[in-house]
Amino acid sequence: MRTSTTIEASGADWREIVDYVTEAEKLGLDICWVAEAWGSEAPSPLGYLAAKTERMLLGSGIIQLGTRTPMAIARAAITLSQISRGRFLLGLGPSGPQVIEGLHGVPFARPLSRMRETVEIVRRAVSGEKVSYSGREFRIPLPGDTKPMRLSMRAEYDIPVYLATLSPKMLHLTGEVADGWLGTSFVPEGAKEAYFDHLDQGLAAAGRTRSDLDICQGAEVAFAEDEDALRAMVSGRKKELAFSLGGMGSSTTNFYNNAYSRQGWAEVAAEVRTRWQAGDRDGAAGLVTDEMVLATTLIGTEDMVRERLRVWRAAGVDTVRFYPAGETLDARLATLGRAIELVRDLEQEAAGRRGPGRSREGD
Repeated sequence: MRTSTTIEASGADWREIVDYVTEAEKLGLDICWVAEAWGSEAPSPLGYLAAKTERMLLGSGIIQLGTRTPMAIARAAITLSQISRGRFLLGLGPSGPQVIEGLHGVPFARPLSRMRETVEIVRRAVSGEKVSYSGREFRIPLPGDTKPMRLSMRAEYDIPVYLATLSPKMLHLTGEVADGWLGTSFVPEGAKEAYFDHLDQGLAAAGRTRSDLDICQGAEVAFAEDEDALRAMVSGRKKELAFSLGGMGSSTTNFYNNAYSRQGWAEVAAEVRTRWQAGDRDGAAGLVTDEMVLATTLIGTEDMVRERLRVWRAAGVDTVRFYPAGETLDARLATLGRAIELVRDLEQEAAGRRGPGRSREGD
């Protein structure tokens, strides 16, 4: 497995964020993703980090559909790829109706066709060809006497496209057209039915296999030194999970709630959402079980986290995305470094089992 992390430029003091990323590169981290939520954007911080790093890959995790035209996304992607000398990964996601409609004033309708067409247009622009496109969501150029144009710049490096998706149809599309999947709310024991079946159907429709898709999954990582510390960590995570299940999305659409429901917690997820929407935040958090927290995070003793990473790897995760716990920069880096070492140990363990001439599929 490769290792990665995610930052958001509005999440803390910017100088501390830069220190975190540059120190993470020294620790051997492979990828840093930069998020967009309802605060900072992704491209500007990525350009800055490209100048401050040398080796690690840098990805938008994610640029939100509906906030830019496909050609604006293509220009940002090519620019960041050039600046970073080929280290840029383009992560795209639909976000949700509350952010897209409530903040940007853009209809959230038909995210599936918007995603497909955006990827197609971006790839045409990246190739250097004139862009002439007539789809359900986009028409380039507009009808009339306007002629198609090409960008005055062309990508000198490959720009892999990652999609952050959760619903079955979006997962199918990811398997069809993407180079990688940015997943979340991941339970390896229930991932086949909830995620991988849909991804694999999309891959098969495009004549591809799982080896053509980088499976990138993320979770909070924290190390508990004893049982008391573990109980406190799990308890503290419950309100955050209740927010995802009850407060994200809109009154009718919550992709996180749907994902947990497909993995065996439909009744609990529905009740958490009902209580959260009614304003009973503590009651909602109280419904979240220890099992729900531990199944979807990398929280535990070092042995527990190591075993969970082993399970993730066996389930098909290629890149693990760490959200390290810690009250200070040094604490977060210590947690991240410890997690990276565990992944290295697992890879060495797997390489030893394979021996010469054996592939990962032979594990």
